[in-house]
Amino acid sequence: MKKKRMIERAVKGKETSPNVVSLMMVYMLSKALAISPLEVYKMPVSLVKDLLTVHGTVKELESQEMDKIKQKAEGTKFG
Repeated sequence: MKKKRMIERAVKGKETSPNVVSLMMVYMLSKALAISPLEVYKMPVSLVKDLLTVHGTVKELESQEMDKIKQKAEGTKFG
């Protein structure tokens, strides 16, 4: 149960242990690339960091575009 709380804290952006951060990085990258977590463990750390940066950037840009589309739709709905 303690590990679950640590993971919850990390997801919410709170301070956590390096082990939990590492576990979350492996999970996120394996999910994003649709590969086994074991494949992520075989990668150099620098590649994992770079791929997570790319993934995070793409998700952020997607979110911004969705916000623009939503604002445009709301503006035409009432305008």
